[in-house]
Amino acid sequence: MGEERAYWLAWAQLSGVGPVLLRRLQQHFGTLSAAWNATKSQLGEVEGFGLQTLEKVVKQRSQLNPEQLLIQHEQKNSHFWTPADTDYPRLLLETPSPPPMLYYRGEVDLQENLGNKPLVGIVGTRQPSEYGIRWTRQISTALAKNGFTVVSGMAEGIDTVSHSAAMKAGGRTIAVLGTGVDVVYPPKNRDLYQQILTSGIVVSEYPAKTPPDRTHFPRRNRIIAGLSRAVLVMEAPIKSGALITATYANDFGRDVYALPGRLDDHPSQGCLKLISQGASLIIKEIDELLKMLGAIPQLDVVDKSPTPEQLSLPILPPELQQVLDAIATDALPFDLIIQQTGMNAGSVSSALLQLELMGIVSQLPGMRYQKC
Repeated sequence: MGEERAYWLAWAQLSGVGPVLLRRLQQHFGTLSAAWNATKSQLGEVEGFGLQTLEKVVKQRSQLNPEQLLIQHEQKNSHFWTPADTDYPRLLLETPSPPPMLYYRGEVDLQENLGNKPLVGIVGTRQPSEYGIRWTRQISTALAKNGFTVVSGMAEGIDTVSHSAAMKAGGRTIAVLGTGVDVVYPPKNRDLYQQILTSGIVVSEYPAKTPPDRTHFPRRNRIIAGLSRAVLVMEAPIKSGALITATYANDFGRDVYALPGRLDDHPSQGCLKLISQGASLIIKEIDELLKMLGAIPQLDVVDKSPTPEQLSLPILPPELQQVLDAIATDALPFDLIIQQTGMNAGSVSSALLQLELMGIVSQLPGMRYQKC
């Protein structure tokens, strides 16, 4: 794991290699260390490596030493997770583009990372109405009092209200930043930032001292959606970052809820659009909302007692049995199955396909696999 950490960092430094291409590299080669040592022609087999990108990557790669890079990076960024770390948030790891580096500050709760404590995203406009503020405050308070962690982006408006209300109710909150975790933006939220460090964490895919940049904020919305079991959009115009978050949430298979508003209210137009596209209504009875959110299954909660079908499984070839044993009773992401078996990605993929065809294993969203 320690060695892989260095390679996640090293690959992330190469221009032209983003989170999606990194995930493809890992799936193709099994590990990023193997990908680092692959030849130019082997890298060219991975979808997304055009000739230009390939030339650039090979040249940059020859100038980097992953182990040295990790030592230097840790001196400036003392706290971060990579997908090779067991503490990396599991729900985020399921997405197609998990950040190769996730920096954090504050009080970590590993039950959140493991998916044992539910996280709910709350997003919306930077200029909410009194109606939006009131409902955001009520819902954030109710969520916090019922054991949910509130995730938002520490922007002005709805984000600020949701963080503040959750903490005031004695709950935890996570702020996903579009800057380094040591940079407060907007500056007026400095006090809020300090409070979050004692009642939760701030996270970012950008290293220390990264200033705000307009391109960072839409990208960070995928992290809000990826961390959360469900996303609540409180108030949002048609052109809104909150709708970007809702789109990511929908793509990731998360539940999306929207607060209805008047037809002629500008801040409600985005919410009304989401509702017309199938988002669930946030209704007046908050207990009903909590009941729906509480019904979202926790990660890997399955009945561990064997069924008659499980007791009468056929005798499998050693390679298939090895993959099946890795899955055990819990659903596992593809990359973790590779790590647990020590097999290459192609062999694991072939074994999983055969097990699926036999009706022994089923695939879940996010390339996760579980026993049937």
